[in-house]
Amino acid sequence: MSEIPVVVTRRRTSRLSIRVTKEGEVRVSAPWYLPKRTIEAFIESHRDWIARAKERVSKRQAGRNAFYDQLDISTPALRKAAVARLDEIVKPLVSKYSAQMGVSPAGISYRASRTRWGSCNPRTGAISLSLYLLLLPDWCIEHVVVHELAHLIQANHGPRFYDIMDRCFPRWKEARRQTLRIVRGG
Repeated sequence: MSEIPVVVTRRRTSRLSIRVTKEGEVRVSAPWYLPKRTIEAFIESHRDWIARAKERVSKRQAGRNAFYDQLDISTPALRKAAVARLDEIVKPLVSKYSAQMGVSPAGISYRASRTRWGSCNPRTGAISLSLYLLLLPDWCIEHVVVHELAHLIQANHGPRFYDIMDRCFPRWKEARRQTLRIVRGG
């Protein structure tokens, strides 16, 4: 058991659970009252599952890295060129959908985010988009733009938000699925 590094967190829970994070870390949640030997036996009994899960996570992460590595923004000049290319795609979409939705973002910025395609601060009206959108088809970029503009109307992902998405970009579910397929390499 000692060769598998595990982070054990004791919680107010009624059961043991185990997961492997995207970084490959093994995490176990255990009831606060459970003896250490019981937790160790649980981990040992799941040794094969842990190995398979770590392999799956490693392959998935390698695929994600290969996807994102397609866009070279390693120098200021390359980054500036990527911002300019994305801006050419995004600005007309923002104009079109802002008019249709009756909103106007306070500003649009671009970041090299690998964890989110976009974000919106409804309080300030600022929208931030990932430069890696350049790796997606234009209609998937359009989906992200509409999604962030919709947050200027409805901050959360409740029913009203999805009503706005259905009305303004009916193919949003398809675009989201396509984006996931592309990133996963499928």
